[in-house]
Amino acid sequence: MSLDFSKNTILEDEMVLLRPLQATDVDNLLDISLNEPETWEYSLVRANGKENLENYIQLALKGKEKKTEFPFVVFDKKTGKYAGSTRFYDINVAFKTLQLGYTWYGKEFRGTGLNKHCKYLLLQHAFETLGMERVEFRADNNNLRSIAAMKSIGCKVEGVLRSHMPTLGSEVRRDSIILSILKNEWFDEVKAKLKAKL
Repeated sequence: MSLDFSKNTILEDEMVLLRPLQATDVDNLLDISLNEPETWEYSLVRANGKENLENYIQLALKGKEKKTEFPFVVFDKKTGKYAGSTRFYDINVAFKTLQLGYTWYGKEFRGTGLNKHCKYLLLQHAFETLGMERVEFRADNNNLRSIAAMKSIGCKVEGVLRSHMPTLGSEVRRDSIILSILKNEWFDEVKAKLKAKL
């Protein structure tokens, strides 16, 4: 099944709701943007401050127009607040692959189980609705919190791309760690193990 970029795809369970990111979500995410700039420490495209947040959302929406990205805004049902954003990107329908990333949450939503709920819904959608064969994850190899989170949902480490990308405002280039989950791994073990952690 192909990904319908015009559809108002909503993924939700009892804890979280993911809906397509919109330009008006600047208002919903501005508090995190203004008060927690360290959220984007490892990001090449930052969303700290209103101008950067507006740019971040516009870039995401341009990716959606090109049908290479599908960005979501994350709403935490328990607190009744917007928690952050995540997206499918590098979508290759012909190869049945995509990447899952650009994920960030405000401080109060980290370590609450919210991320596992989001990842369960996104992976279920990728493998069971979209029919993907592979979902890939990438992170700065120094971003230990992000790497630990990916391993905890069942991602397998594939390797490290050395000197893979520039870093913002620095001559230092980052090494990127590559992790993935395959369709058979999702059905054989990852889905059940992740569901048990929810």
